[in-house]
Amino acid sequence: MAYMLTILLIQVIEIGVIDWPHSIVLLFMQLSIGAAAGFALGYAIVWIINRINVPNESLYPVLLFSCVFFVFAFTNLLQGNGYLAVYIAGLVVGNRKLVHKRSLTTFFDGFTWLFQIVMFLTLGLLVNPSELPAVAGVGLLVAIFMIVVSRPISVFACLLPFRRFTTRARVYISWVGLRGAVPIIFATYPLMSAEIPNARMIFNIVFFVTIVSLLVQGTTVSAMARWLGLVGKSEEKEIFNVALPDEIKSAMSEIELTDEALSGGNKLMNLSLPDNTLVVMVKRGEQYFVPKGHTHLQSGDRLLVISDNDEELRKSYESLGISRYTMRKNR
Repeated sequence: MAYMLTILLIQVIEIGVIDWPHSIVLLFMQLSIGAAAGFALGYAIVWIINRINVPNESLYPVLLFSCVFFVFAFTNLLQGNGYLAVYIAGLVVGNRKLVHKRSLTTFFDGFTWLFQIVMFLTLGLLVNPSELPAVAGVGLLVAIFMIVVSRPISVFACLLPFRRFTTRARVYISWVGLRGAVPIIFATYPLMSAEIPNARMIFNIVFFVTIVSLLVQGTTVSAMARWLGLVGKSEEKEIFNVALPDEIKSAMSEIELTDEALSGGNKLMNLSLPDNTLVVMVKRGEQYFVPKGHTHLQSGDRLLVISDNDEELRKSYESLGISRYTMRKNR
């Protein structure tokens, strides 16, 4: 939507008037074709990756990355919104069973952070610091308006149909503002057009507003969550870096033993765990070993547990007084 509004406003500035019928048709085409292409191509990507037999596992990220470019280019060729198509295709791929999904996720997570850094550094080269003081006044007014007025109104309006969001949650979402490189990238669009007056000033204002939001909102996200009482229980850090294939319908969890959990006995066989549950690894200090039924356990030991009954396993943890654990489920 930000992309569509940017293109529309550039058209208004260049032409001076807006062709509403054409703009509405264009908006409908962009969103509908983009959404349809995203869903269709997303499922096609899943089908291709799961059925193609690449002998080298490291080539799967390259394959998926090339699919991203294809989705964007093909959707644009169909007069659809390529950004929307890539976004929806990513949702489809990320929520389906995929071979080598763990390695793909790790690759794209690091790749995303790398490109964000590269984008900020590259876009920073377009800014002349000496020009920013001239737009500081206008930039501050725009930033304050966006932080205090426009973003809260838009967030509350968009979340109005969703009853499960509390008022505090809506306020928190309103506070998570404009802090990425995307608005700066869109601000380069006027720079690419020779017919946009004051394009440089527009770019400088957008850059200034983004920096203000980054400094004000970006540095206070955690503090705002604590102030609104929205800080949940932090997840335990995983010790065993193990993943099960998606085909295995089991839950893998890591627990830390306490004195209360060992009150019924300090042997593995004394732990009250559900049927079809295995303790496959124990970490004690810096040592890892595979336990047996008569293995003596100690408070502070970390256990890797696999079970096909995660609900019963959670109840067992509660009865044993184990509160520190992580759990991953394959479905």
